[in-house]
Formats: sequence, C-alpha cells, structure tokens
Amino acid sequence: MTSLDRFSINQMTVKQLSLPELADACLDLGVPGVGLWREPVRSYGLDATAKLLRGAGLTVTTLCRGGFFTAIDPDERAAALADNRRAIEEAATLGTDTLVLVSGGLPAGSKDLHGARERIADALAALGPYAEEHGVRLAIEPLHPMFASDRCVVSTLAQALDLAERFPAHQVGVTVDTYHIWWDDQAPAQIARAGAGGRIHTFQLADWTTPLPEGVLNGRGQIGDGAIDMREWQAYVEAAGYTGPIEVELFNDGLWARDGREVLAETANRFVTHTA
Repeated sequence: MTSLDRFSINQMTVKQLSLPELADACLDLGVPGVGLWREPVRSYGLDATAKLLRGAGLTVTTLCRGGFFTAIDPDERAAALADNRRAIEEAATLGTDTLVLVSGGLPAGSKDLHGARERIADALAALGPYAEEHGVRLAIEPLHPMFASDRCVVSTLAQALDLAERFPAHQVGVTVDTYHIWWDDQAPAQIARAGAGGRIHTFQLADWTTPLPEGVLNGRGQIGDGAIDMREWQAYVEAAGYTGPIEVELFNDGLWARDGREVLAETANRFVTHTA
C-alpha cells in the first residue's frame, strides 16, 4: 500500500486546472481519487467528464454540491428540489455514491433557524428515496457557525446527525470536514455516533489559518499550515469505522494564484506528512 492510496484531491483545491489537466496531473503523481464540483463538470460536459475520468482510472469520491433547501417561497423550494434531483443524477453518471450537501442559510429577512432546519428535513424526505434509486447517498455537511446566516444553518455534527437520523443511513449521512468542526469539543463523540450508525459518508481535510481573509469563504489553509491536528481527526473517524477516501478541499486565493500542478504536488506531500 502506498501512502497516497486514500488521498483524493477536491477539484476546488486546484480549480485553476482544467479537467484534462487535473486528470493528467493525478496520473503523474499517483493520486487515485478526485472530488468534483458541478459547475466545472457542467462546463466540460457531464458525459465527457465521466468518460475522461474513467479512462484515467480515477475514482470520483464525491460530487459537490447539492442542498440550499431553506427557501420559504414555494417556487424557490420546488426549484431547489429539481436542482438536487439533477445533482443526484449527475453523481450517478460520474460514478460517485456521495453527493455533498450545503444546506443553505437563512432566507432574506428571516431569523428562524428552527424553521430553516425543518425545511431541510422536508427536502431530505423528498430526495432520500430518489437518491437511493440512483445509488447515491446524501452527505449533510455542517459548516462553521460563521456561515450560519448566509450559507448553512447546520453548524455542528450533532445538528447534522439529528437531521440525518430521521432517514435510513444508506440515504442520508454526514460529511466530516476538519475545517468546520475542529473547534467543537463535542465533535469527537458525534463522529463516534455517526460511525455507529454508518453515517460517515466522506471525510475532508483543510486547515484553519488566521487572520481570515475578507469574506472568510476562501480562508481554508493548506494542511499543516494552521491550528488543526489532522492525525487526531483521522484517528477519530477511523476509530468510528471509516476506511474510505480522504479528500483535501481548500478554498484559498493564494493557492489558486499558483501553478495548479505545483499545488497538487504540494498537497499530496502534505497529505503524506500530516496523515497517518
């Protein structure tokens, strides 16, 4: 077994690379897996992407993203469900069994967190069986609380699991992302809870570096540059029974300004250094 056997590069980490460039770089470096985003896949072509990555022998570990379920307007909610059904179909075409969900923030003018979370549950009830029909699992990703108002009202693994556990584990589970949960002293116990229920559908790494940039979204640090002990969190998910791919997903303007192949090589090296 090589040290990169479980490594997957999320496409966003090296978004400056086209899909053919990403496939070539992964082959050159021995990277076995990629996590994809819908927008660049759509631009290249869904069927073309699937053919390209199959031909390169690359495993698609996740597709991002579905979600944004919190709208109140009925037409907006219907549009979100339709878009998520398309995302499920896209994941199946690409050969991944995991669609990552970013659940959505508060609608404009609303302060009702509880209501927003219940609308997420309503959407999952509608989408879970459809995902199952396509061999796809929905993975709720809790985001750091700084994103609760505009991006994701699900801020902790406990909240994500409270939603997921209303549905069968083969339909709905969670994403464990170090960037979003490292601060939460309840997260290790929630990882164990998720593992006991078979609900850890993907595990992602990113580091926490400060100061955060303006807008905060693109503040994910290269692993090893910040405050998070990657081995500690890997130990938690593995103790909970997770043995699948480990994705590195970074939103970082500094990394995007560099040569993409160089960033991929650096990230692979950091993965080897900072994981067990």
